[in-house]
Amino acid sequence: MTQATNEYPVTGYAATSPDSGMAPFDFTRRGLRDDDVLIDITHCGICHSDLHTARNDWGRTTYPIVPGHEITGKVAAVGEAVTRHQVGDRVAIGCMVDSCKQCDHCKQGLEQYCKNGMVGTYGGTDRHDGSKTQGGYSNRIVCREEFVLKVPAALDMADAAPLLCAGITTYSPLRNWKVGPGSKVAVAGLGGLGHMGVKFAAAMGAEVTVLSRTESKREDAAALGAHDFLITTDKDAMKAKSGYFDMVLNTIPVRHNVAPYLHLLKVDGAQVLVGMIDMMPELHTGLLLGRKILTGSGIGGIEETQKMLEFCAEKGITPEIEMIRMDEVNEAYDRMEESDVKYRFVIDMETLG
Repeated sequence: MTQATNEYPVTGYAATSPDSGMAPFDFTRRGLRDDDVLIDITHCGICHSDLHTARNDWGRTTYPIVPGHEITGKVAAVGEAVTRHQVGDRVAIGCMVDSCKQCDHCKQGLEQYCKNGMVGTYGGTDRHDGSKTQGGYSNRIVCREEFVLKVPAALDMADAAPLLCAGITTYSPLRNWKVGPGSKVAVAGLGGLGHMGVKFAAAMGAEVTVLSRTESKREDAAALGAHDFLITTDKDAMKAKSGYFDMVLNTIPVRHNVAPYLHLLKVDGAQVLVGMIDMMPELHTGLLLGRKILTGSGIGGIEETQKMLEFCAEKGITPEIEMIRMDEVNEAYDRMEESDVKYRFVIDMETLG
């Protein structure tokens, strides 16, 4: 077993200002605490949140920032009290690396909604020393053992990476609203989140319809497992599906009018927002009087995320990915803004110099 040191030298890529772009950046990770795991990172997915954080689109970035919260790798060392993981294990880290583990939410397995604040994988504040967390665009990371997930043998490490955010973000609401055989689910938006929503809902036995403004994604939707395709700009087609769906999983990442999707819901049906992090356009509350639910969902807790990985391994569910080199990340960001990826970028960390 590799011995713990006071700190670990790390090579990564960071943004140093909103317009700096991503560039090589050397920094250090903390030495192992008793309950810590050191991971050599093999792959890291790219999320829209990485881009928004790097460019300070949400106005709360502290620089320098190393993004990345779709992390897979192998255990390189463990702290003295670690029991869940061993050196050599195939593991993963998602969007959080710690929580209080004491509040009601944490005790229910809802660490993502920790009442005392979960610690984000990057841009968070360490609960013990107050340092800022840095993410997976790097060659190694240190994490509390309870927040390190096991990657099933049936999953490729590159394929598993986007599951840690895009996967769990869509899996969690589908499970929470008990989607299964007989359910009718509409997925709005067919990108990094949406394509996983289609795959999950279909694997759970639901009838799945993709909602899109144009015909351009009809073939892709069918190939991913969708049973139907609905053009949202076709008023007659939308009216024909009024009151039809149990759930609209809304993965659209930009500000948009959610009202048309509420019309599609049955009584007690839910439109769940997982993509839009923005101010919502004004909404007439009369749309909700038919007991239509408009809500949102974040990621899942640790136990749920582990179950999601196991579900993917059992059902053969993997994201559609494009592998890139670390030095191609700025180009990948630009392409993401143009929706020029099907459907998720993954960085091969062996390419990190």
